[in-house]
Amino acid sequence: MNSNSNQTTLLLKAQAYFKSGVVKSNLQDYEGAIADFNKATEISPNYATPYYNRAFLKIKLQDNRGAIIDFNKAIALNPKDAIPYYYINAYHNRGNAKYRLKEYLEAIVDYSKAITLKPTFASAYYKRGLCKIALKQETKGCLDLSKAKELGYIIRN
Repeated sequence: MNSNSNQTTLLLKAQAYFKSGVVKSNLQDYEGAIADFNKATEISPNYATPYYNRAFLKIKLQDNRGAIIDFNKAIALNPKDAIPYYYINAYHNRGNAKYRLKEYLEAIVDYSKAITLKPTFASAYYKRGLCKIALKQETKGCLDLSKAKELGYIIRN
């Protein structure tokens, strides 16, 4: 078996674990999904999507530090042109993890990057505004909240 054929086989195996993880995630079996995403990344360490999905689940499970590590890896592996949705949302969701850890300055950097990549990203403006307010930058924070509202952001309780 040549190298390309072996790489293809490994990627297909990793994709199978990834798909299984997605199914388990949809069934709210988060631990099982994470185990499958772990297998996918072990088999194919340069496959970005399982890192993103695993990070998202880690946030759900309150493992914000682990989520940041996985979002870092997903961002590093996924060029923005490959899957723009994942790339942009990785910054936004990494910002969410940092926000939950009260790392507001670092979260602002991530929300700002998401806004740069998608200037109509209302949620990123909203969350960035909350960070600025937490840092006592009320005027700047309110400007971001206003922009979020202008873009159609609806606050959900």
